[in-house]
Amino acid sequence: MNNALTFLVATIIDLYLIIVLLRLWMQLTQADFYNPVSQFIYKATQPVVGPLRSFMPMLGKLDTASLIFALALGMLKVAALVWLNNLVVDPLVIVIQGILTAVSSLLSMLFWVLVIRAILSWFSQGYNPVEAMLHQITEPLLAPVRKILPPIGGLDLSVLVVIIALQFLRILIGV
Repeated sequence: MNNALTFLVATIIDLYLIIVLLRLWMQLTQADFYNPVSQFIYKATQPVVGPLRSFMPMLGKLDTASLIFALALGMLKVAALVWLNNLVVDPLVIVIQGILTAVSSLLSMLFWVLVIRAILSWFSQGYNPVEAMLHQITEPLLAPVRKILPPIGGLDLSVLVVIIALQFLRILIGV
């Protein structure tokens, strides 16, 4: 029973954390706000991020309210798992692990967005709002790599390079 509850709590928090991180990343990359995917993410996060934004203003392109909420969700996940497993942990460990959890979730989210974008590019048949949004949020990661490593024989290796870099960072932080 405890394993099932731990799985359920971790999964629900992880899914919502990914949505919050997508909102944060979409604002950083200035993705189309009127895209249906963007609208879903906005509406799913607005009940919490909206009130937070009233006292946490944007810093340039950085949505501090979404960032703080994402970090809080990471800490909530760690605290919930500690509590569900009857562990005793220093609160500072929960804060540090929570931050690392949020960072790891961001890297994981970017990894999967790149993988999905690559797969969709093989089957693309015209305009698709999901594909358009994926293109907008991944292009800032891929464009600098393309400047260094241009397509070779029509094959764009920038996605592979960024995926390897993201996985390296995830392993490096150890979460």
